[in-house]
Amino acid sequence: MASNPRSGGSKKGPTKGSGGKNRRGLRGKGPTPKAEDRVYHKAYKAAQQRKNANASAQAKRKKKENGPNMVAGRNSVLEALREGVPATAMYVAGRIDSDDRVRESITLATQRGISMLEASKPDLDRLTDDAIHQGIALQIPPYEYADPSDLLEYAADRAETPLLVALDGITDPRNLGAIVRSTAAFGGHGVIIPERRTASMTAAAWKTSAGAASRIRVAQVVNLARAIDELKKQNVFVVGLDMDGDVDLPELTFSRDPLCIVVGSEGKGLSRLISEKCDQIVSIPIAATTESLNAGIAAAVSLYEVARARRP
Repeated sequence: MASNPRSGGSKKGPTKGSGGKNRRGLRGKGPTPKAEDRVYHKAYKAAQQRKNANASAQAKRKKKENGPNMVAGRNSVLEALREGVPATAMYVAGRIDSDDRVRESITLATQRGISMLEASKPDLDRLTDDAIHQGIALQIPPYEYADPSDLLEYAADRAETPLLVALDGITDPRNLGAIVRSTAAFGGHGVIIPERRTASMTAAAWKTSAGAASRIRVAQVVNLARAIDELKKQNVFVVGLDMDGDVDLPELTFSRDPLCIVVGSEGKGLSRLISEKCDQIVSIPIAATTESLNAGIAAAVSLYEVARARRP
């Protein structure tokens, strides 16, 4: 005789239901959470690892920006000392195999009163973040940034019409150094950079400036757009450089009014917001076969044109 399928008489057959008593337990619990949101899922653990790695990298980058900068390697140290890059200490490995570069570096450091410290290879590895140091490294102090108002005051003290350069998205410190050098060469009074996503005054920027960084101040601002607004309130005319500018640079009349030239990155140019903040967008006329100019060269050409136009 067959068992009743609801009686539970067969071990393999279906058991009898709850009669609706467990209906609440059968209700749906909503959409399934994403794998990254499930604590015990491997995707969640991978996401956390990425998050921690990014946080660590940001903390390390911030520490490097705010702390002393190290120049490593015999050629780099010697060039930095020759260019007058400020330094607080020079680390030299014990029993170093000295050559002409090391001897000249020691001589220059001694003449400038830079402290010389003996360091082991592990210490140099740690100080230079495992760079190829060849037994010698130079410590550069953090740069003391100015405020944009300081640049205007500097021009006023010299009884000169302010000429500033602002950088939007310049990430190569060598370009920053070159622009500082051009600003000094053509009578400018300072350079303005934002705090984030831009090159800062590292040893590479100091070296490329060829000593101009000791004469031309660099101001750092939290928000470049707001800084431009503040300059405009002080009657500074803001010109943005872009290959699709409204007018060519030589066609613009540069009066004796205060002026700020904004230079964008080579790849993206000026950001949309910064472009909208500028009083005028101008372009540098170049041959059709050339797509764009290096940011440092574009700044130099523009500064020269302003200096030429303002010459009595």
